[in-house]
Amino acid sequence: MIKFNSSPEPTIGVEIELQLVDNKNLNLNNISKKVLADVKKEFSDNIKCELIESMIEINTNICSNIEEVEKDIRKTLNHLNEILINYETEINCTSLHPFAIGKNQIITDNLRYKRIMKDLQMVGKRFISQGLHVHIGISNPEDAIKVNNALRVYLPLLLSLSTSSPFFEGEDTGLHSYRTKLFEALPLAGMPDYLNNWNHFENLTEHLEGAGIINSVKDLWWDVRPHPGFGTVEIRVCDIPITFKEIIAIVALIQALVVTLIKAEPIPDTHIQILQSNKWQAARYGLEGVFVDPKTFKKLTIRKAIENLFLLTEPTMISLGSKKYFKILEGILNDSTGSTKQRNLYNKSKNFQYVLKDLKEKFYK
Repeated sequence: MIKFNSSPEPTIGVEIELQLVDNKNLNLNNISKKVLADVKKEFSDNIKCELIESMIEINTNICSNIEEVEKDIRKTLNHLNEILINYETEINCTSLHPFAIGKNQIITDNLRYKRIMKDLQMVGKRFISQGLHVHIGISNPEDAIKVNNALRVYLPLLLSLSTSSPFFEGEDTGLHSYRTKLFEALPLAGMPDYLNNWNHFENLTEHLEGAGIINSVKDLWWDVRPHPGFGTVEIRVCDIPITFKEIIAIVALIQALVVTLIKAEPIPDTHIQILQSNKWQAARYGLEGVFVDPKTFKKLTIRKAIENLFLLTEPTMISLGSKKYFKILEGILNDSTGSTKQRNLYNKSKNFQYVLKDLKEKFYK
């Protein structure tokens, strides 16, 4: 039996994986061990190590609403930035550093990470990506499965709104989210299968553990997964938006979508090929992609599908008091995401350092 620690309210928890970038050359800086040694005790649960020492993860506390999330993240970032000043280092919020080389990164001295890297080999050495993970509280395990299934349809749209990883090791990949493709190279990663009920999830997890394929639910690197320990559904598909306000707005949209889906009728099983095709369109073309409606099999633009998503979630955002974030979301849709903005900056300058400096200056605007 896997206990689901119920969350009576749609609480929010956010995890953001950040790049540590040297101020001088703007390359990744392997200093997380030093940074973590300087973290004040009150932030010990909010600033943590990640797979490589040029990354660091910040976590919120359990938040009741999106305003709490905003204050929590800002407070943690302020403390982290105070520490980084001493190392002439700053954070970068994109899902791939544009020119850093994977083999130059140092694996964090952590038993789990070392076990993972021993297994992944070359795949792991190339895996220097960062993501945005959002937990939303769910009251019971069956609702967690219902929402997990339904979210699969909307994951490509959330990815499209957040794409920020067009470059890898100094090359333009041609994709808006190359992080997505790096991540899918990992075992048990990507779009999950349909789950019949909580018992189905329990049996699957227990069989995978019994066969030695995973050690725990944490090794299921799905784009969305139930998290029994936290009593949440965890949405893991998103790249990291390039500005603070866009990060908060995407989190607000995710909370509203989960609350909407809890109240809606269950979505029947959707063929995985449709879901994967929609996700490919999001990763490859971003907002300019094509979306196939899983119910009708009709094509529409991803932009139109996102407009429909906004219409679906607007009443819930109003009830949650987060409607003001709609303007930011509409701004992304009517303009562009971080991937396009990075490409435009690079095409203008032919200089990745210029791109990173511009992103830094605009992060809090």
